[in-house]
Amino acid sequence: MYTLPIPQRLGGPGGRVRDVICLILDVAAVDSNVAQALRPGFGFVETVLSLDQPELSALWLPKVLAGQVFGNAGWERGGPNGQITARLRREGDSLHVSGTKCYSTGALYADWISSMAPNDEGQETGFTVPRDRPGLQLQDDFDAIGQRLTASGTTVFEQVLVQPHEVRPPLPRDRRSPIPPFYQLVLAAVAAGIARNALADATHLAQHHARPIKHSSAQRSVDDPYVQETIGQIAAQAFAAEATVLRAAEAIDAAWDQALSATALTQASVTVAQAQHFAVQAGLTASELAFDVAGATATLREHNLDRHWRNVRTVANHNPRQWKAAAVGNWLLTGTEPPTSGLF
Repeated sequence: MYTLPIPQRLGGPGGRVRDVICLILDVAAVDSNVAQALRPGFGFVETVLSLDQPELSALWLPKVLAGQVFGNAGWERGGPNGQITARLRREGDSLHVSGTKCYSTGALYADWISSMAPNDEGQETGFTVPRDRPGLQLQDDFDAIGQRLTASGTTVFEQVLVQPHEVRPPLPRDRRSPIPPFYQLVLAAVAAGIARNALADATHLAQHHARPIKHSSAQRSVDDPYVQETIGQIAAQAFAAEATVLRAAEAIDAAWDQALSATALTQASVTVAQAQHFAVQAGLTASELAFDVAGATATLREHNLDRHWRNVRTVANHNPRQWKAAAVGNWLLTGTEPPTSGLF
């Protein structure tokens, strides 16, 4: 799957961002955990492509084409949000990294772990090391209310050797890149996929398990007009969320078509922020409405309907949607561009 966005000239099928997001949507509509666990791998490929350095492409893309999987060891707990306490230090002719990372999405499933730490000069430096490198510990300790199988636990680096060729340039913080909106859009696609999954479960519940309330005029739950209306509401939320997410994917593709111009990247960031805000709300609404197609039956553990809300709530909390709406509003009202913090 990770080969999808690799250009044909580099040995891949040449898919676009829209193709990747369609895939993420389809996977999330079946299992949102798997869909989110794919995020670091696709993000890694997009990062290599955006850096547009032949030596990096020659090093990493053949590994992707060979089926190797890339995971993430990103954020840290404690201190200001975004603070990095891990350090990449030079010792003689070698580089070693030490530190603890949390929310290491997909790392337990990966062959390679990608992370970041300041070097001796204080510059944020990206690196990617094999999972079996001595001193690297992957812990299965992710304890959120949802998305538990994303394997987003702790990664510990204890004097882990980083080879010179395993270091890559960091993403710029003073200008836009297509990578932050891509990463954010994957989360929006996961939320939209959860809405579609909630629709499928609610429909199945109404068709095969629910019964009309005593004073309903219907003999079957599927004939109850309020059940029909509820299913229609869920369907509309899922449909609109997917359409919004795909339009945002097209905005990122348009930025690539315009040689990643600042104007096109800004528009992509604004479009993705809108899509993320709406997709999250659609997922939350759909997962709540799913309980309205039946009575107490809907709450039985055997149906596991609550997983949709828990999963989308966990995805939503990655980046508060209030900030997405505020950034879009600021852009429309004052022309102020969204931050280049890596979250837009």
